[in-house]
Amino acid sequence: QVQLVESGGGLVQPGGSLRLSCAASGFTFARANMYWYRQLPGKERELVAFISSSGGTTTYADSVKGRFTISRDNAKNIVYLQMNSLKPEDTAVYYCCYARVAWGQGTQVTVSS
Repeated sequence: QVQLVESGGGLVQPGGSLRLSCAASGFTFARANMYWYRQLPGKERELVAFISSSGGTTTYADSVKGRFTISRDNAKNIVYLQMNSLKPEDTAVYYCCYARVAWGQGTQVTVSS
């Protein structure tokens, strides 16, 4: 079955960086569009970034554009989210998503001094 396991979250100071990873299994990863979402406290889940199956197309939410980078390694079945210049408002649970039909368990990112 589809399995998505996120890692790399944690506590970081404003201006810092984190790299999230999502290890995928149970489907043909190299043919799958992948997404990162996040859910801020008390708010609905929102799309952060998208990457096409080949990695040739990426899109970002306006709030993270220029600071976050989504990438993938189709040989390892992993999708990444590099997060730079983090802000307190980036504090959220971050979820990896396969084709908008399956989700990981999430990883907590807390940006605080």
